[in-house]
Amino acid sequence: MTQRTKKDATGGPGAVRRADPFFERETRKYAMPLPSREYIGQILAHEGVPMQFEALVRVLDIRDDEREFFERRLRAMLRDGQLLRNRRDAWLLPDKADLVRGRVEGHPDGFGFLCRDDGGDDIFLGPKAMREVFHGDRVIARIAGMDRRGRPEGKIVEVLERANTRIVGRVLDEHGVRVVAPEDKRLAQDILVASGGKRARPGQVVMVELIGQPSGAARPVGRIVEVLGDYADPGMEIEIALRKHELPFVFSPEARAQTRRLPDRVRKKDHAGREDITALPLVTIDGDTARDFDDAVYCESQGRGWRLLVAIADVSHYVEAGSALDHDARERGNSVYFPRRVIPMLPEKLSNGLCSLNPRVERLCMVADMRISARGEIDAYRFYPAVMFSHARLTYEQVAAALYDQDEEALAALGGLLPRLRELDRLFRALLEARARRGAIDFETTETRMAFDDQGKIARIVPETRNDAHRLIEECMLAANVCASDFLQNNGHPALYRIHEGPTPERLEKLRGFLAEFGLTLGGGDEPTARDYAELLEKTRTRPDAQLLQTVMLRSLRQAVYSPDNVGHFGLAYDAYTHFTSPIRRYPDLLVHRAIKAVLTGGHYTPGDWRAVGMACSATERRADEATRDVTAWLKCYYMRDRVGETFSGSVSAVVPFGLFIALDDIFIEGLVHISDLGSDYFHFDESRHELMGERTHVRYRLSDRVRVQLIRADLETSKIDFRLSGDEAPEQGERGRKRRG
Repeated sequence: MTQRTKKDATGGPGAVRRADPFFERETRKYAMPLPSREYIGQILAHEGVPMQFEALVRVLDIRDDEREFFERRLRAMLRDGQLLRNRRDAWLLPDKADLVRGRVEGHPDGFGFLCRDDGGDDIFLGPKAMREVFHGDRVIARIAGMDRRGRPEGKIVEVLERANTRIVGRVLDEHGVRVVAPEDKRLAQDILVASGGKRARPGQVVMVELIGQPSGAARPVGRIVEVLGDYADPGMEIEIALRKHELPFVFSPEARAQTRRLPDRVRKKDHAGREDITALPLVTIDGDTARDFDDAVYCESQGRGWRLLVAIADVSHYVEAGSALDHDARERGNSVYFPRRVIPMLPEKLSNGLCSLNPRVERLCMVADMRISARGEIDAYRFYPAVMFSHARLTYEQVAAALYDQDEEALAALGGLLPRLRELDRLFRALLEARARRGAIDFETTETRMAFDDQGKIARIVPETRNDAHRLIEECMLAANVCASDFLQNNGHPALYRIHEGPTPERLEKLRGFLAEFGLTLGGGDEPTARDYAELLEKTRTRPDAQLLQTVMLRSLRQAVYSPDNVGHFGLAYDAYTHFTSPIRRYPDLLVHRAIKAVLTGGHYTPGDWRAVGMACSATERRADEATRDVTAWLKCYYMRDRVGETFSGSVSAVVPFGLFIALDDIFIEGLVHISDLGSDYFHFDESRHELMGERTHVRYRLSDRVRVQLIRADLETSKIDFRLSGDEAPEQGERGRKRRG
């Protein structure tokens, strides 16, 4: 029988035998009260067979007064998927039973996949298996065979963790039985409505609290706890998205109480330890509809270069680490910007008031004070807390009209601010040249804005023109962010970097194969740089297929995320980059501010596990993106539902195995032409060529092809828009668009 001593953690099972009584008493004083999870796993692996509880107690030398705590540890390991218990109540290791752990990814059609924790290939879960779980659940499964497409198919062995406790959906009446159909179509099972909850009519949107999870023998059961209203009520799409994506939208009582205790304005005592820059004519430059102002800028010529000040709202002065406000901000991760509504990261008293750099009032700020050469290179910088006074709230359109259009009215409105803005523009030109020398990628994209009617629905969708005033502020913010990352890195303080890795080998191979068809090559060999991408973009900018080439190049890159591991920012061509400039609306920026302050005062700041925090911030960012996409998709469906039967011109924006996504000209809406509507042929998908080709006719449809389509459906329930090809079932004229026959 083995003895638990300090050697257990490193020695193999059986390495230490029972010692004499005196040694045993002394080692129990210093040994862990219970064997570690790792050691329990070692014992089970060494024994090689499932073990009953009593056998484990004997082998691990568990005392009578430890049995209850030991059993709790085993149950915790069971919850985390580290152990299993079989039908004979014996404990075993999942790996020994050829079992895999992972998270369920549901599909609207009733099947799903198990995304494995070990990174292996996904396991197909058929409709029968999916009746036991919901999307997002963590489970242990056994590979039970292969499906008809040759994929490994799994059977659910145990549910480790249920992901859904509350679900938003619509009430339906199925032959007298009241059910709720989830709005998240990945939750493919309707929920039986139990008695005792709130009353709701069929068709109304409700929130149900699950009192019975799905199982192989029974449907999920829930009680209605909130009635949101009718499906077509104004703003209902946002209410659904908030609950579907579990976005926090009500601040905690503790955070609200803390907010009430904050002052309404900057007090004299807040000036302590800060530089006074209120005399400098800093200004904010933002969009017309902006209400929270994170940043203000000031520029003056200095020798052959410039001095640039980027002043950022000092949120960290009011939101202390570990406070209720900090907890709520961390949970939200970022502000979420829906059409006509914002879910702020911070309460309005802070986001639109005390922390917002509003005009003509004192505000606390953190300053990146930079010296920039005539070549647009940062020669020196320093950070410091300050008190500022914004001299004006300007808009991009106003600045562009004055600086670039020489509009007399705009020039007169700027008055004495104009000389500083002209210096800022000269600095901007130098920064642009430095950007080009650095080789940063500059993809051209079209942003859109929705204009709404009195009922809160879309009246029209208009493109948002990005002028040089936007780029001017962007370059100033990039400079401040680079200085922040450099400051923390040089001082050896951990932080969250905004990292953007280059293409994976697989994506790079597909991109090179695609470019070869156009007689183009991407430089850089196996490890191309941003400069290689930028040079190719510049070569193709005037080509008629430039949009196609840019789209494919963009899709070859990975998504930017937050991480304490600095691997650089590929797209911007920076060796180190972090977010410093938007602490009102992004939690990572707030963390960077705290880290900079810690360095300035000779201290050290940590929010806990930096890696876990980075993953959480990346997840909340994706959550916000998904929620806003849901809302805009529904609004666009509502906008198009009265135009069924109309014909539109557009281009192929994506090619997928089941059809073509078409982006309509002028109204900036996308919809699907299903593969079954492409013509009387078998069409085959070529991922590397972004193409669907007919087997018999050799008609092919590719990314960016021009087409005319007819709207046949705008389904509010699924937020999907469906087209069919109009007229000649082939793309409009053009070398790539014509029918190709063998």
